Amino acid sequence: MENMINLTIDDKKIQVPKGTTILKAARSAGIEIPTLCHYELKGQGIENRPGSCRVCMVEIEGKKNLAAACATDVSEGMVVKTNTLRVIMARRTVVDLMLSDHPASCLICAQSGKCELQKLALDLGLREITYAGEQSIYKKDVSPAIIRDVNKCIMCRRCETVCNKLQTVGALSGINRGFMAVVATAFEQNLADSSCVMCGQCVQACPVGALSEVDNTRQVMSAINNPKKTVIVQTAPAVRVAIGEEFGLEPGSRVTGKMVSALRKIGFDYVFDTDFAADLTIMEEGTEMLSRISRYMNGDKDVKLPIMTSCCPGWVNFFETYYPDMLDIPSSAKSPAQMFGAIAKSYWAQKLGISREDLVVVSIMPCVAKKYECQREEFKVDGVPDVDYSLTTRELADMIKLLNIKFNELEDEDFDQPLGESTGAAVIFGATGGVIEAATRTAYELFTKKELGKVDFTELRGLDGVREATVDFDGTPIHIGIAHGLGNARKLLDKVRKGEEMFHAIEIMACPGGCVGGAGQPYHHGDFTKVEKRLKAVYEEDASKPLRKSHENPYVQQLYKEFLGEPCGEKSHELLHTRYFDKSEKSFGC
Repeated sequence: MENMINLTIDDKKIQVPKGTTILKAARSAGIEIPTLCHYELKGQGIENRPGSCRVCMVEIEGKKNLAAACATDVSEGMVVKTNTLRVIMARRTVVDLMLSDHPASCLICAQSGKCELQKLALDLGLREITYAGEQSIYKKDVSPAIIRDVNKCIMCRRCETVCNKLQTVGALSGINRGFMAVVATAFEQNLADSSCVMCGQCVQACPVGALSEVDNTRQVMSAINNPKKTVIVQTAPAVRVAIGEEFGLEPGSRVTGKMVSALRKIGFDYVFDTDFAADLTIMEEGTEMLSRISRYMNGDKDVKLPIMTSCCPGWVNFFETYYPDMLDIPSSAKSPAQMFGAIAKSYWAQKLGISREDLVVVSIMPCVAKKYECQREEFKVDGVPDVDYSLTTRELADMIKLLNIKFNELEDEDFDQPLGESTGAAVIFGATGGVIEAATRTAYELFTKKELGKVDFTELRGLDGVREATVDFDGTPIHIGIAHGLGNARKLLDKVRKGEEMFHAIEIMACPGGCVGGAGQPYHHGDFTKVEKRLKAVYEEDASKPLRKSHENPYVQQLYKEFLGEPCGEKSHELLHTRYFDKSEKSFGC
């Protein structure tokens, strides 16, 4: 076939398209070649193939030198050997040299047991460091969400790839030369002082322990053990379709009931659902969206459009840093996690007679940026935060394993009420396009005063990085934009800023796939099919719900009747809305 290449790898005849690397050709034939630097998000147009780690070296017949499989394209008739003694010894030497300048702190490393360098050293049979010598020493950088331990950096540059190509944030790049070469921020600033937006995709990509989330499990366990504290927990919609992977289940396994049971066994006093607050978010954000669009339709040209969703803290930090001229466009609604905290420490705490200071709210999130979000000053009352601690999906899995809870054997249990009831609209918050679809379900009925015949707005779904669709509000066309991944958000916002595109509403999520691909989820190491399976499971859970529109949630209706008054009213605005800040003065190292 034209544009197809025939080659032989380890005596196996293979045919692959022209332009395929040796690494991909080998993997297509079931031949594994180890690598540390290669990183690809399939379907997202992101690939890192610098050949910098030199672990994937192979022999090519007729070539004097070994070649990096991840950076060498196949050619017609090529004969490749991946497992000769020369190749194995070369890989051992490379990994030996990496280990000679790598801390021997595996027992207390966040990646212990999951570290790709650790596994590679084991696979290569390395039992001693031949080239022991001087080690580079850097200070550890602890930000509100991410820990950066540059001493463990192996210069694979995966983090640089996702930071620059996927997210277009540009906080990380290779600096210095030779022995002192590392991936770091400009001028070796702390992450909190750099252009970093805390999205955490660098943590998801790092093969070793050079980047990890701040671990809050110790603080949470201490709070649970404190008899003076009432400790409650909320869980985001994307967690329940991913945490099963940590216990050997297939990606996308829906384990909501087992997760609730595990949280009770850990010792939380009440187990609630962030989905309740997602329904609440739609009541606020949907009302705000409808108000702006209605005013615009009635000739108010001063109204700020497009309204943009504000649920994702990585995205919020991004527009505060890079688009400070557009701070009046996003919805002022807090994220569901923060709304939950505000309601729990006011309405719910009052009903149970618990003081704000004695109530500890823990959130289980697919996100690293949520750790940063809950520490923002505007989400505190008299210095007491609405959400005290945010744990990632991985941290929850670690706690379950630590307490020897047999997750797969647990009986299903239900969330506590009233903050545990939710609709299908809330569930799809975990997917790219889900927030705006949930808002559209409610906004349509409020705008048209008619019941939706079809609840699923499939035109808003998909995995294209930038999407747009026009939804018919009974004769009124509503133009909607969607982006996931901050690089795609930049493409969309630049068009809006230049007046090249007009939207009524835009949804943006920082992570590829939305929250299901969040940086706090089980590591996918570039295998985006895992994210796709989680996405599919989110929509399956939505379809199984008896109620699928946020304004139909009876407990949300009761909350407004008893406490909040009306959506976007005085009380709800005080508790459930926020403001944004110009962060463009942060140093970008330019």
